[in-house]
Amino acid sequence: MNLWKLICLVPVLSIITGCEKTMEKEQRLEGLLYTDQSPVSVEIADGKITKVTRIKKFSNDKKDVFIAPGLFDSQVNGYAGVSFSFGEGGLTAEGVKKATRALWEAGVTTYLPTLTTNSHDTLLKNFEILARIMDDPELHGSIVGFHLEGPYISPEDGFRGAHPLRYVRKPDWDEFMELYEASGKNILEVTLAPETEGAMDFISRCREKGIIVGLGHHNASAEIIEEAVSRGAGIATHLGNGCANLINRHLNPLRPQLSDDRLMISIICDGFHLRPEEINVFYKVKGPEKTIIISDVTSYAGLAPGEYITTTGDTVELTPEGMLFFPAQKVLYGSASPITKGVGHIMEVTGCSLRQAIRMASTNPAALYGLKDRGKIKPGMRADLILFTLNNYQIKILKTIVDGIVVYQSDK
Repeated sequence: MNLWKLICLVPVLSIITGCEKTMEKEQRLEGLLYTDQSPVSVEIADGKITKVTRIKKFSNDKKDVFIAPGLFDSQVNGYAGVSFSFGEGGLTAEGVKKATRALWEAGVTTYLPTLTTNSHDTLLKNFEILARIMDDPELHGSIVGFHLEGPYISPEDGFRGAHPLRYVRKPDWDEFMELYEASGKNILEVTLAPETEGAMDFISRCREKGIIVGLGHHNASAEIIEEAVSRGAGIATHLGNGCANLINRHLNPLRPQLSDDRLMISIICDGFHLRPEEINVFYKVKGPEKTIIISDVTSYAGLAPGEYITTTGDTVELTPEGMLFFPAQKVLYGSASPITKGVGHIMEVTGCSLRQAIRMASTNPAALYGLKDRGKIKPGMRADLILFTLNNYQIKILKTIVDGIVVYQSDK
């Protein structure tokens, strides 16, 4: 019998979207609610959830399909061969659509295209392209803003990570305002090193504009981190990464960020960026309330294993296991795994529940950026939903719904 008959999705209405295949409006669906695994019926109209009803049993015998809010990834450098940061003019509207469609397949319904350290001209051009395309009807509101990671980071090897040294620079508010205007005033987060000259005033100005400041790729002291948070920094970007391999056992930037209760953390849970015990420690300190799962995924996701030359001339290696490595500095070069993997991995290594994992991958980022229309399943919220199975901590996306539209459906 066809899988979708078993899931009991109510008949749909076709609409034309201009994508590669016709998408459909969803009206009602059934699944195990991610919060407590109880059977529910979710009704949808005009792109919003209108009713959530507890039911005694499904209208069929399929009992292992979960329903949750779509995932929200706040650090997407690229996907499916498309880079948001690099390319010297290579980023196109169609490329953004291609990456978005591929992310839908992974259950990501909201994301922040992330631009990393590069020349001012390249960042300017790419922000302009992204600003023009983000409201395209074909994207259904999946892009809500942008994340600028760098170029105002530490120039030190290790802490700089794979960011090209020649483009690393001190915070420059006038330069940033050019980028901000080019983005359509849609830069929602800036990640910087707080110890750099001018960073504190920069953080204060971002706070005045409502822009989230992330602390990342830095080697700041406890005193500097405390001042940065007091000035308005709100999150430690991919904590445990963007850090040198050898650090002082007492004086390092990790513990001050963990110990400050005002600071949220984002972590990469792809199985390569952090050891299980690191994830466990971070989770025990911050808990599901102050933790956000990100992917830090790059354009190399979905490509065949091997060596690749970046547009800046660097060599990166994608291993058969899925690790993306930067040999020149012996550090990782972002991720090749979507956030979906992180949801299962954090459950496996910490013992947290599906409810807590989804909170960290959907509800928390929505709240951080002040988006009150997504990240939960309740009436009035956007109908951004995923249907999936969960076996041995592996999530398989069966169906993705964005703004009430079926944008992806597995054929297996």
